Amino acid sequence: MGIVVQKYGGSSVADPDAIKRVARRIVEAKKDGHDVVVAVSAMGDTTDELLDKARAVSPLPPARELDMLLTAGERISMALVAMAISDLGFSARSFTGSQAGVITDSVHGKAKIIDVTPGRIQEAIADGHIVIVAGFQGVSQDTKEITTLGRGGTDTTAVALAAALDADVCEIYTDVDGVFTADPRIVPAARKLDTVTYEEMLELAACGSKILHLRCVEYARRYDIPIHVRSSFSQLEGTIVRGSIEDIPAQEGSSMEQAIIAGVAHDVSEAKITVVGVPDKVGEAARIFTALAEAQINLDMIVQNVSAAATNLTDISFTLPRTDGQTAMTALAALQATIGFESLLYDDKIGKVSLIGAGMRSHPGVTAKFFSSIAEAGVNLGMISTSEIRISVIVDEADVAAAVQATHTAFDLDATEVEAVVYGGTGR
Repeated sequence: MGIVVQKYGGSSVADPDAIKRVARRIVEAKKDGHDVVVAVSAMGDTTDELLDKARAVSPLPPARELDMLLTAGERISMALVAMAISDLGFSARSFTGSQAGVITDSVHGKAKIIDVTPGRIQEAIADGHIVIVAGFQGVSQDTKEITTLGRGGTDTTAVALAAALDADVCEIYTDVDGVFTADPRIVPAARKLDTVTYEEMLELAACGSKILHLRCVEYARRYDIPIHVRSSFSQLEGTIVRGSIEDIPAQEGSSMEQAIIAGVAHDVSEAKITVVGVPDKVGEAARIFTALAEAQINLDMIVQNVSAAATNLTDISFTLPRTDGQTAMTALAALQATIGFESLLYDDKIGKVSLIGAGMRSHPGVTAKFFSSIAEAGVNLGMISTSEIRISVIVDEADVAAAVQATHTAFDLDATEVEAVVYGGTGR
């Protein structure tokens, strides 16, 4: 038997009873002959509670000190899980991210993993211990400071450990039974998928699916690590994420043809900024997006209107995380005098709805059906963006649920019987 890496989210270790249940599952894997390495998140809503405490003390807490505070949540979890395993008669060793060799860049709050040097983990495995690692954190290669990886960072920790240890599989345990065709919280008839390609899962994650973090899927695809998404509250098989759409025959009629649609994702964590009246000349868009890049802001959908002939001015709209909205507006306001655009518009009452599936590459009419279903639900579209296996639209936040449900039904994704059970509350 080889190495199995497991990850347990906050809802899976929310209280002592949950931790004991997780410990029993970890021990079962050890009894099956596997060497087991586990990455754990903070208990329940601990991270949010620590953020609230920080903001109560300081409206703008220093990034370094905030990382020092937030990493405490995972350290509590790792120690308690190790204690619960010990109580079951098995030896466990807990390690912080830095002790586990998780090396990151120096960006506090959303650091990226540069390397994993798992020497201490390998020694512990060789000595027969189960290894518990605090997720979501690492140590900067340059500054040697403690860093955090951002929301969902424990997913990325687990996959990075699996790659570094050449593990057989990375098991992500959450509070639903796998990857579903839509969020079970708003589409109770969502169906569980048995398998999903890396590309489809990347699009699902990027478009708002909370099951797996985007960076974790990117890491898994890069190192070809299978991800097994399962619930820590049941024994159901879950969903396997592996393989590429390039391995799927695109010709219609193939016996191995992929299902047309993998799922419908939604995201209500974005905002839209419109830069109004930008002079339509070479270099102005570059200056706008350079300023946003320097502010470390990731953009999603971008639309530039055709310039008006009379004024030679154009509007540029884009979406971004709401948490970066104020930073972006400040960075752009500093450019107004230089570029000469008219104004900035900010809208944080939007939502994104996305249709995803590798099969749509070879099936005409998918776009028409998608737009028709949303129109029949009485939902107006804002921005539109596409890729080879995805179509995304921006709608009013209040219309997201209606758009998702209408699309899910239009593409015959509804299950004939209820499959989706949400055991916890966060989806992570």
